[in-house]
Amino acid sequence: MEKPIATQLFESLASGTRLDIYRLLVRHGLDGLVAGQIAAELGLPPNNLSFHLKGMTQSGLLTVEQEGRFQRYRANIPLMLELIAYLTEECCSADSGQCASLRAASSCAETVLPPLTRKTKGKTS
Repeated sequence: MEKPIATQLFESLASGTRLDIYRLLVRHGLDGLVAGQIAAELGLPPNNLSFHLKGMTQSGLLTVEQEGRFQRYRANIPLMLELIAYLTEECCSADSGQCASLRAASSCAETVLPPLTRKTKGKTS
């Protein structure tokens, strides 16, 4: 992932409302939700929700699919995992021994954390 894309994604999430929307859609996985369901679950007025959904869709964080007169939104989870990988790809590269203790202190699932052994810029660490 390139830095400008990562920056755009963070800017798109820089609101409590957008974080709530994204986390709600993550919970619903591949099923996603139609806009009315999102508004109802989060107690948001439709016009406010539309503004946020448009911004998040333009950044790529959400996908949208027309279903009759409704639009179904889904979190772009692969993109978020790519962003997480971008943030953590060089974790402890200066001292790889630190990673074990940092992993133990994290509440993240092991599958989300970067691998302990990886190739970085042609070197194995």
